[in-house]
Amino acid sequence: MNQEYIDIKTPEFVALQFRPAGLGSRAAALIIDQLILWIINILLFVLLFFVILGQESIFIPDITSIPITITLILLFIINWGYFFAFEYFAGGRTIGKKAMGIRVIQENGQSITLLSSFIRNFLRIIDSLPTGYLLGIIMVFFHSKHKRIGDLVAGTIVVHERKKKSHKKTPIEKEIERRGLLKSDLVIDQWELKKLGVKEWNLVKTYSDRFLHLPPSQKELRTRQMANILLPKIGLEVEKKSLTEIENTLFVLYLVLRDEWEYEV
Repeated sequence: MNQEYIDIKTPEFVALQFRPAGLGSRAAALIIDQLILWIINILLFVLLFFVILGQESIFIPDITSIPITITLILLFIINWGYFFAFEYFAGGRTIGKKAMGIRVIQENGQSITLLSSFIRNFLRIIDSLPTGYLLGIIMVFFHSKHKRIGDLVAGTIVVHERKKKSHKKTPIEKEIERRGLLKSDLVIDQWELKKLGVKEWNLVKTYSDRFLHLPPSQKELRTRQMANILLPKIGLEVEKKSLTEIENTLFVLYLVLRDEWEYEV
């Protein structure tokens, strides 16, 4: 079966190729997410029941009582905020999307922004009309890029995750392994990590690929140049670090960004 692909050029003029996620994979992801939300909703109602059970007036609970009000607020926050928070903080992936190997990105190939995540998920209200996401299903089925109304307004697209390149370890990967570096060595706040996109990935990848071939004098110069460009963006100071510490930080950053941006096109 032929698979349709779309070509996207990033603001940095990097060409990327994606396969839009169709109705089947998106519906399956939504079902998984809804099942998770139903379980959470049921647990909240069970908790509310036991709270009301502990009150004196069991059979005629006050609809304006604090437990009921809090439960209703929590239900709204969880059912709407689930999609908004996961898509923004988890790289465009809810639990369902991750299980189905799809994700939400910007039309320019960048990670979804806070505003875009807010808009596309706020417009779920329209996409779910008149019932059971019927309008959204029709839009995804007939749109050339399988977009629903939320995607059109927010400038987003749902795509299949591309398989990461499978290859033998490169010299820089062997160097990182020799130094005993792991992704967990660098704790980056998600808000800060959002400041690093494909442009920063290309910078740190170029630096890492050329590192072992540079003479010592050039190695220190390039390392400090990269550090001054990249590390302040994620709230890390450069001045107090030794050259080796800076190198290690950049290499771990390479591991972090590689999982986000290095794919087989």
